[in-house]
Amino acid sequence: MVLAAGLGKRMRPITDIMPKPLVSIAGKPMLDWSLDLLEKAGVRKAVVNVHYLPDQIVAHVAQRTMPSIVISDEQDGLLDSAGGVVKALPELGDEPFYLLNADTFWIDRDIPNLDALALAWDAARMDILLMLSDLESATGHSGGSDFLIDADGRLSRSRQDPSGVIYAGAAIMNPRLFAGKEVAPASLNRYFDEAIAAGRLFGMTLVGDWITVGTPDAIAPAEAAVARARAEGR
Repeated sequence: MVLAAGLGKRMRPITDIMPKPLVSIAGKPMLDWSLDLLEKAGVRKAVVNVHYLPDQIVAHVAQRTMPSIVISDEQDGLLDSAGGVVKALPELGDEPFYLLNADTFWIDRDIPNLDALALAWDAARMDILLMLSDLESATGHSGGSDFLIDADGRLSRSRQDPSGVIYAGAAIMNPRLFAGKEVAPASLNRYFDEAIAAGRLFGMTLVGDWITVGTPDAIAPAEAAVARARAEGR
């Protein structure tokens, strides 16, 4: 699933006329950076949720063949990150699924990071496995860290400890976490905290360049990071 329903208020005035996931970075809409990463990982079906200027996203993804796109319509009310997953759960099925943000992406170095995330997934120990970035590999990130990671990959909140890592906007999640939940606005942070309390929130640090685009000022650094990676043949 790709979360693409946000209002993109910090990206104004660009988002006055287009939804944030369609803002182009280095010639490619951010939504396509996410969908291309899923296609590279062999994903055949992806759910994309929509709310703000939804017709533009619906028309855009209709041009794709892989992965095939199912739209989860939130025009009646924005459901936040976890509420959007609950609404889409019938389309996501019973197996663990990838979840990506539409305004972050990365450029792989060696093994594709989504493949590495799948190899690291262990349902016996994990409810959620987050992809993480260290601060040095991040472009466009203006905050501190999100989590501390122990030697086994188990996560705790970092409270912006400079030795911590950033949630990179991608994860594998067990759908049973969301089963039976009300379709209502809810944040994934609640699920992260519950998984921490149970000792079942884990993370894997990506290898490559992680890029987040939250404001118009972040576009130029993002495009420069893509250009450097392309110059290296990635």
